[in-house]
Amino acid sequence: MTSYFPPSGSASNGVGTPAASSPSTPPTQRSTALTNRLTTVLSASYADSDIRDSLETLSLRGIHNSEKTRRQLRLDVEKEVVGCNAEIVKDFGKVAEQLRRIGTVISTLNQTCDDMRKRINLAKQDTTPVLEEATALMAQKKETETKQQLLEAFSKHFLIPEDDLLILTSAEESVDERFFDVLARVKQVHHDCEVLLGGENQRLGLEIMEMSARNLNSAYQKLYRWIQKEFRSLNLEDPRISSSIRRALRVLAERPSLFHSCLDFFAEARDYVLSDAFHYALTDAISGAGGPGAGGESTVKPIEFSAHDPLRYIGDMLAWVHSTTVSEREALESLFVDDGDELARGFQAGMNSEPWSRIDEDQEVTFDGQKALSDLVNRDLTGVSRALRQKIELVIQSHEDPITCYKVVNLLSFYRTTFSKLVGTKSNLVELCQNLEKFTFDHFETLMRDQISALAGDSIALSPPDDLSPPQFLLDALENLALLMKSHEASVGLEESPTDSNQENAFTSVLRVAFDPFLTLARASSDELKTTTAQCIYRTNILFAAREAVSPFPFARSTHVPPLSAALSTLRIDLLDTQHDFLLETSGLQVLLDALEPFSKTEKDSGTAEKKAEKAEHQKPHLADLTTLPAFQPESLITSSQQLDDFLPSALMDATDNLKRVQSVSLVQSVTEDAVEAFCRDFEFVEGMIIAADEARGTTNVATGSSGSVSGQSGRSDGNATANKKDNEDAEEDDEQWSLRSLFPRTTGEIRVLLS
Repeated sequence: MTSYFPPSGSASNGVGTPAASSPSTPPTQRSTALTNRLTTVLSASYADSDIRDSLETLSLRGIHNSEKTRRQLRLDVEKEVVGCNAEIVKDFGKVAEQLRRIGTVISTLNQTCDDMRKRINLAKQDTTPVLEEATALMAQKKETETKQQLLEAFSKHFLIPEDDLLILTSAEESVDERFFDVLARVKQVHHDCEVLLGGENQRLGLEIMEMSARNLNSAYQKLYRWIQKEFRSLNLEDPRISSSIRRALRVLAERPSLFHSCLDFFAEARDYVLSDAFHYALTDAISGAGGPGAGGESTVKPIEFSAHDPLRYIGDMLAWVHSTTVSEREALESLFVDDGDELARGFQAGMNSEPWSRIDEDQEVTFDGQKALSDLVNRDLTGVSRALRQKIELVIQSHEDPITCYKVVNLLSFYRTTFSKLVGTKSNLVELCQNLEKFTFDHFETLMRDQISALAGDSIALSPPDDLSPPQFLLDALENLALLMKSHEASVGLEESPTDSNQENAFTSVLRVAFDPFLTLARASSDELKTTTAQCIYRTNILFAAREAVSPFPFARSTHVPPLSAALSTLRIDLLDTQHDFLLETSGLQVLLDALEPFSKTEKDSGTAEKKAEKAEHQKPHLADLTTLPAFQPESLITSSQQLDDFLPSALMDATDNLKRVQSVSLVQSVTEDAVEAFCRDFEFVEGMIIAADEARGTTNVATGSSGSVSGQSGRSDGNATANKKDNEDAEEDDEQWSLRSLFPRTTGEIRVLLS
C-alpha cells in the first residue's frame, strides 16, 4: 500500500512540513504537530461531498498516486484556474461590445417614436370635428330605424287584420285551425295590453284592450254555439269526441260559465238518449242486423222477458246499466283525462277572469278531470237510475221468497262496489244501490218475521217429533240459511270476517233474522215434553243441528258457534247426570248411597281413596251401626248384590240405549264413559264404607273369609251367584255376627273391568 505521507525522517520537499532533523524544533512540538495532522486526516469523512468531488476529478484526470504527481498536482491545478479565468474575461469583453451596439439601436428607435407621436397629435386635431359630426348622424339614423321597427312590430302584434277578425267572429266561418290560431293571437294581444297600461300612453292600451275583449267575447260565443251544434249532430250511441271538439272544449274552459252550460246541454241530451235506450232494452228485442227496426232475426230478448225471475231480471238491468256506464265513461274519458291538465289550466285561467262565478271567494277552485268525468257520467244516467229504482222496488215488493231477496241484496252489494270503483263512492249510482240494498234487506226481514209469526201460531209444526230429532221447520230454516250463507260467501263484495268472536260482520244481521228466531222457537217447543231427559235430548239435537249448519262458514262461526257450544256443554252436564242416575237406579246402588248419605258430609265423588279411608277411620264408631239400616240388612243387601250382578252384563248396552235418541254418537259415547266413571267412584265409596263397617264390628276375619269365598266366584253365572247366596246364609247361621262384605262381594276392580 502506497503511503500519502512521507517517512518521519524525510523532508517535506517544500510542501510546508518542516524536516524532522531540524535542530531548532523541539521533540515535543514535532510530536504534537504530527499528532494533530494525523487526527485531522483520520477524522476526514470520505462521504463528504468536497472530498468525493475531488476524488472524482482526480479519477477523471487519470492521475496516478506517486511522489512526483503529488508534488506537481497543486501547481497544475492553479495553472488551469488561471487559464479559465483568462477565457472568462475574454468572453465578457465580447458581451460588453454587443451591449454597446444594442444601446445605440434603442436610442435610434426612441427618436423615431417621438417623431411619429408628434405627427399623430397633429392629425387628431384636424379629424376630431369630422368624427363627432359623423357619430351624431349615426345615432340619429339608429334612433329613426328603431322607431320604424317599433311601429312595424306594434302594428303587426296589436292590430288584427280584418280578414282574421272575420274568421274569429263571423258565424258563417267554420271553427277550424285558423279560428284557434286567430283566437290565440287575440288573447295574446289582450294579455300584452298590460304592458301598454304601464307606459305613458295608457289611452292606446285601453283602446286596444277594449277592442280585443270584444273580439274575445264574440269568439267564445261563436265557439259555444258551435259546440252545441256539434253535440246535436254527434253520434250519441257511440259518443267519440273528435279532436276539434276536444280542442274547442279546452279553449271554452277559460269561460267556466259557458263551459258548464255546454256540459249541461250534453248531459241533458245523453240523459234523454240513455233513458230511451234503457226503455228499449226492457221492452224491445235487439235484431240480429244490429239495431232496432233492422228487420233481422232477434238474437237478444228484451229484459222484461225474465221478469218472472226477479234475480235474473234485476241482474240483467244492473248489467245493462253497468255496461252503459263503462261505455259512457270510455267515450268521455279522452275529454277529461287525456286533456285533464290543459283543461285544468284553462279552467283556472277562467276562474281568475270570472271571479264572480265562485261560490266562496276564499275557496280555491281547481278542475279535477276524474271527478268531472264521473259527475258527467252520473248526470247522463240520472233518468236511467230513476227508472231502475222504480223497476227494482216494484219487483221486490211483489216477491215473497226471502232467499231470492237476499241474493238480490248481495247482487246490489256487488254492483255498489263496482260502481264505486267506476264512478266514485258519492255518485248517484252508488247511492241508488245503497238505497235499494237497504230496501231489499228490509223486505227480507219482513218476510222472515212473517214466517216466524206463522210458525208461532202453528202448534202442530212446533210439536217435537217422537224420535226427538230437530223439528222439520228448523231443518227447513237451516237449509234456507245454508243457501243464504253460500250466497253471502260467493258474493264478490264480501269483506273479511272479523277474527274476534265479539265483533260482528255483515252477515250477523242475517243470522239474527233467519236463524236466531227459529232456534228460539225450537227451544221453546221442548217445553211440551214431559220428562227432563227428553227435553235435554231434544234440545241437544237442536243445538247440534244448528252448530253443524253454521260451522262451515267463518263469518257465521265466529259469532254463533261459541254460544251454541256453551249451551251444548251445559246440556252435556245434564245428560251426564241423567246417565249417572240411570246407572245408579238400574244397578240398585242408589239405595245403598241413599242409606249412606248421613255418613257422608262431602260429595261422594270427590277426594282420593286415601282421604275416603281416613274419613271412614274417623266415622268408625258410627259405622258399627250401619247394619241397623234397612238397606244393609242381610235380605236387602243380598237383593242389592243380586240386582248388581244382573245389571253388569248389559250395563253399557242399556246405558247407550238410554241415550239412543241423541243424534251425536260421539256425545253419547263420551257421556256414557263419564257416567260409568262416576258410577265406579260411587261404588268405590260404598265398598269402602262396607269394609269400614265390618272392621268397626270386628268381623274382619269372617268378612275376609267370606270375601275370599266370594272373590273366587266373582266371574260365574247367575246359578253360581245363587249358590253364593246360599253359602252366605249358611255362614250367617253358623256365625251370629254376619259380615257385610260376604253379602256384597263385588269389588271396584271387578266393576271397572266389567264396565270397560
